[in-house]
Amino acid sequence: MIFGKHINKYYFKYAHMLLLGILALLFVDLLQLEIPELYRMIINGIEFGQVEVDGEILPFNMSFLVDEICRPMLYIVLAMVFCRFLWRVCLFGAGIKVETDLRSRMFNHSKTLSQQFYHKNKVGNMMSYYTNDLETIQECFGDGVLMFFDALLLGTLAIAKMARMDGILTLLTLIPMVFLLIVGTVVGQYMTKKWEARQEAFSALSDFAQENFSGIAVVKAFVKEFRELWAFRKLNKDNEKANIEFTRASVLLHICVTMFVESVICVILGYGGYLVYIGEFNAGELIEFISYFNSIVWPVMAVSQLIEMGSRGKASLKRISELLDTTVDVKDKEGVSDIGSVRGDIEFKNLTFRYPEADYDALSNASFKIKSGENVGIIGKTGSGKTTIVDILLRIYNVPDNTVFIDGRDVNDISIQSLRKNCAYVPQDNFLFSDTIEHNIAFGLDDYDVAEVQRFAELSDVHGNIAEFSEGYRTVLGERGVTVSGGQKQRISIARALMKNASILILDDSVSAVDTETERTIISNLRETRRGKTTILIAHRVSTVEKMDKIIFVDDGKILAVGSHEELLVASPEYRKTVELQRLDEEKEG
Repeated sequence: MIFGKHINKYYFKYAHMLLLGILALLFVDLLQLEIPELYRMIINGIEFGQVEVDGEILPFNMSFLVDEICRPMLYIVLAMVFCRFLWRVCLFGAGIKVETDLRSRMFNHSKTLSQQFYHKNKVGNMMSYYTNDLETIQECFGDGVLMFFDALLLGTLAIAKMARMDGILTLLTLIPMVFLLIVGTVVGQYMTKKWEARQEAFSALSDFAQENFSGIAVVKAFVKEFRELWAFRKLNKDNEKANIEFTRASVLLHICVTMFVESVICVILGYGGYLVYIGEFNAGELIEFISYFNSIVWPVMAVSQLIEMGSRGKASLKRISELLDTTVDVKDKEGVSDIGSVRGDIEFKNLTFRYPEADYDALSNASFKIKSGENVGIIGKTGSGKTTIVDILLRIYNVPDNTVFIDGRDVNDISIQSLRKNCAYVPQDNFLFSDTIEHNIAFGLDDYDVAEVQRFAELSDVHGNIAEFSEGYRTVLGERGVTVSGGQKQRISIARALMKNASILILDDSVSAVDTETERTIISNLRETRRGKTTILIAHRVSTVEKMDKIIFVDDGKILAVGSHEELLVASPEYRKTVELQRLDEEKEG
């Protein structure tokens, strides 16, 4: 069994299943302890030719075997089969339900965590939470309840029957069990630490494998397969070592259990044989006593397994609890409301922003306005703060009150969900799901028309490429869209954002992988289809944004100038210099 604030409630939630399973388990244990009495009657019948049943002496013959031995044994077996099926369904089923519910809670919580959390926690480590750790929790809940109550019920009932037969012999059999519990407790604490180390080693191995498979093209391009193989072997060896150390402790515990159990068998045979010799026991009673002891061997083994399982469960629950207890730092404050439909007015007012744990400000005293329906370009060199503006606008990070406004309302007074519903976003790192192209484009909508998917693909100038695929829009993309080129991936992402038809469209360096002619086509289509809606296009090339209604020029986290291309050429020496440098580069390339 396993206990903790994230698991305790399930004992109440599934109490009906647990109670029914425990009752079925109790019935099985009661029936199981009837069998030694049948053994005694057979042995005594063979030895004396007669058997005492409920104070009556009956001859040991075929009629007795059928009526008093075989028929009861058949009923016992059938009842035990049914009850064992019942407790397996109830107890193991409850464990699976707990695993399913926990997985849903973890996934739901993971979706609410900020970008900062995923900067620190890699995908491989996260996946180990959802696989190894959850499987361990499920095992501890289902098997743990079974082992605990089976050990308690069967052990108590068997010891009571043994004590009724001979108290001294029963006491002698229990002394080694006390030492076993002491040894098990000590070894169990050691195993908890080793299981934590094992899980950490597995997470590191998963992280490395996931990262290498995602970047396999880079590994091959730089001919670093051998180096990566050696790095993987080291992590694999660390994982092997952690597993061996845990297994070594587990085997030590099982050896101790076996040693103590065998020592008890020696005690029973020695002292029990003496009782038979002096006439206090007969052979049938000695067999009955040994059968009772064999019944408590499983409870003793279960105790050792509980210790081992509890060690693993505590370590896994600790890891899962760390995830579930992680604070959601980007969330709605009290009193927020939905913004409803958005016109698209945007204002940054004296905003200074620094990423969590960063050493410098990403934006410094940034102020600008974007009017509803404007096409706005944001330009600046790498690291100047362009993407930061987008992250803040989408509430990816927290910002001070009264610094960012949508339609005149402070973004901190607007629910995050309603704000993002009114925005469509094409990120710098275009991400496509391992699904059909059609589903990727229509990702933002629950109901859609296939003709609409094609229309927006045409607007993003990718329809021609899709039509060349043998399956067309039904083509299933590989992981992260690896089966299409960088330019195709960008244009599919643009089609997905356009199909959402949001009041605010943000494209973060989203035409960098296409040629100049395709770029012109896409921007022209944006102007036509998004009349009256706000469009923000982040770019590095001046040529991409020079036809925009307004350009925001950013450098080193500061807004250096805001205006049209012609206005900035006159008012901003820095912008003019950037334009000249890019033209020189274009001439050299030409």
